[in-house]
Amino acid sequence: MKNKSVGIREVAQHAGVSTASISRALNSPESVSPALRLKVDAAIAALGYIPDAAARALSSRRTRTIGAIIPTVDNAMFARGIEALQRYLSLQGYLLLLATSGYDPEVEFRQAQNMVSRGVDGLILRGDMHTEGLRRLLATQRMPFVNVGVYHPDKPYASIGADNEDAAWRATRYLIGLGHTRIAMVAAMSAHNDRASARVAGVRRALKEQGLPLPDDWYYEVHYRLDDARQAARALMARPERPTAVVCGNDVLAYGVLLEVERHGLQVPGDISVMGFDDLEWSRHLRPSLTTMHLPTDEVWTRAGEHLVKQLSGQPCVMHHEVDATLVVRESTAPPRASA
Repeated sequence: MKNKSVGIREVAQHAGVSTASISRALNSPESVSPALRLKVDAAIAALGYIPDAAARALSSRRTRTIGAIIPTVDNAMFARGIEALQRYLSLQGYLLLLATSGYDPEVEFRQAQNMVSRGVDGLILRGDMHTEGLRRLLATQRMPFVNVGVYHPDKPYASIGADNEDAAWRATRYLIGLGHTRIAMVAAMSAHNDRASARVAGVRRALKEQGLPLPDDWYYEVHYRLDDARQAARALMARPERPTAVVCGNDVLAYGVLLEVERHGLQVPGDISVMGFDDLEWSRHLRPSLTTMHLPTDEVWTRAGEHLVKQLSGQPCVMHHEVDATLVVRESTAPPRASA
């Protein structure tokens, strides 16, 4: 065993460069040439050198750590987005610190306090329903941050995401175009969730424009669970007059509706069309495969990381970026039967 740990001088000697070059390559990799970065990486790998994060933070006042606070890890969209974000940040020499809020703004605020106290360089937050305490914290600490999953070009802080209301409006317009006039909705819980509430607003707007109702007993808000979605679908199936189409706030809720419709001996889309939102991987493998709105999750979270990395390095960056939500037509939707 070695009596002395490997230091930056040994790395510089092995790479044949100065210690200043090693320091720049570690603390500001974007400021050095790709050739130098490869040389430094090779020397680090050969010697087994581990940079002293604490020392680097003291010298640069940066920890090269980005914090992300998401509502839950029990959501395939969040898991996929975080994976894409971490992959990008790792390539840039940044560490990702992750926390969950459970859709509770007060918990989100406390998690942000914890992350700021631990020296994160920037924050990625889901949506824009934050407490006033969190907004003050971000302002007083001059903390770079970006809201993901929403597109708010009228706000003075960064946002990257889709226009959820417009996407839900287009999804509902598609069903109306197929000839559906009896359309129900199984939505995600809208409290403290501006993405969910925007999707509800889009559905209501599309129906109102065509003079179509959304009766109270055809509208349900449920948690992000298959069981809850199935219970909502069960209630819809028990109505004297059933809807001919159901718009769901996300794909998981749509899966629950599909299962419950099948359990009642009905056919999708023959008896009821089902529309999802998000386009999870399973949606194209189901039978019937799910018609849904596709959101480029990887792009949203990667762009959020890019925004913060550029902002922290003093590079120009676009404040707001809208990603396209696209309709993916599969087997779960069709025109209503003439008897309906």
